[in-house]
Amino acid sequence: MFWRRKTPLPPIVEAYLAGTPKRIPGKTPVNELRFIVLDCETTGFNSAKDRILSLAVSELRSGRLHIARSAAWLLRQDRPVTAAVTVHGILPSDTAFFGQPESDVLLELLPRLQGAVIVGHHIGFDVAMLNAAMKRHFKMPLRNYLLDTARFAMDAVEAFARTGYPGQREPSLDEVCTQCGITPLDRHTAEGDAFTTATLFLAMCARRQRQLARPLRASDLPLSTS
Repeated sequence: MFWRRKTPLPPIVEAYLAGTPKRIPGKTPVNELRFIVLDCETTGFNSAKDRILSLAVSELRSGRLHIARSAAWLLRQDRPVTAAVTVHGILPSDTAFFGQPESDVLLELLPRLQGAVIVGHHIGFDVAMLNAAMKRHFKMPLRNYLLDTARFAMDAVEAFARTGYPGQREPSLDEVCTQCGITPLDRHTAEGDAFTTATLFLAMCARRQRQLARPLRASDLPLSTS
């Protein structure tokens, strides 16, 4: 007996599923991968009850940041103000007047994510928020591979090398930027953090390539599944 989805998925979602591989071979050259650097600002830190207020992406291909492919969204959400507003400054009135419906933003986002590796600093939180939204509207999570730049810094930046001691803390975005000589842009905005993380990721890829003395392969990156 075959289980069938009662409600057909929108064509954009079907295309995303068809175009996003379940596996990336370890020998794949990194320059052949497409990366979408992503950042969310949210109503709080609980993916079960909080919501995404703003979202931004930057695209990396062939070792270059493609500025023209950057995008950002403000989402309309009906959630009370929390302490998170002191970090990002987004008010309910901002989203009420200028925000798009969550489902519309997801349908605009998915073609950009199709076939890409999602990159972010502590990206697990952002993807947990997106997965909750995906399940609300499409009854499914994302299927992309993920790369956390906090974990990558522990491979690429000597100051954050793994010590083997339990409880070692992963470095913050600001700490890694300082070590790599990068000035963060518009911290705690989705657009600024996505751009900063994209710049940082390229810098760490260059460092890791120098360490290994050869072009990077997928197996050299701390990829995980969403």
